[in-house]
Amino acid sequence: MATARKQEKEITVEDKLKAIYELQKVNSKIDEIKTLRGDLPLEVQDMEDEIIGLNTRLENYETELKEYKTMISSKKIEIKESNMKIERYQEQQNNVRNNREYDNLSKEIEFQTLEIELSEKRIREYTASIEAKKEEKENTAKQLAERKLDLDEKKGELDEIVTETKQEEEKLRERAKKIEAMIEPRLVTAFKRIRKNARNGLAVVPVQRDACGGCFNKIPPQRQLDIRSRKKIIVCEYCGRILVDLELANGDKKKNEDKKKK
Repeated sequence: MATARKQEKEITVEDKLKAIYELQKVNSKIDEIKTLRGDLPLEVQDMEDEIIGLNTRLENYETELKEYKTMISSKKIEIKESNMKIERYQEQQNNVRNNREYDNLSKEIEFQTLEIELSEKRIREYTASIEAKKEEKENTAKQLAERKLDLDEKKGELDEIVTETKQEEEKLRERAKKIEAMIEPRLVTAFKRIRKNARNGLAVVPVQRDACGGCFNKIPPQRQLDIRSRKKIIVCEYCGRILVDLELANGDKKKNEDKKKK
């Protein structure tokens, strides 16, 4: 009785091949859903990063504008102090005792006059910089507003696609888990490893026109016979993909066609 139960639980190589090929089809459909989403998730991420950068730039502009305004205020104070010194030196000139004192005071007045001119020049430069920064800030703010609109649009597209495909993807992933439970863990691990390394995600492929359906290298006749016999799991010696015969791969299609005929 125990032996009979054990035999019922045993899965043949052919059953394994059918299950692993079915697992490949399910995973390929999941890949199609991901392809449908395309680069939208990456585009959304890039836009979010760009918006963070633009916000940082606006903050920097605001900081620079405050610094320029502070420097202008500082220069105005310096001009006021220089004017006060000039007035004081001019008063002192009226009470000098000799020409040397007069000349020294004249030099101080001249120096303070130059300081005023330099401060006024700096104020003009800072004012011009403020105007330039304000323009840059305004352009950045416009760019930020545009990018936010673009982001909302891209997010809308992505959300729409995710909503449309989410239910189907969940069903496919559930189906994949059930199929994996039917296959020995070692084979599932090998399947996932091959899929990861395969450019198109195909780990299981049929033999078509005497060639591997993955890398299209020719399969020797004797090896094709072994594949059709379904007695052992055979991989392509060129690309490492698991190979199945075309009849097994087309089995579901023929069954569906027969059902439609009936």
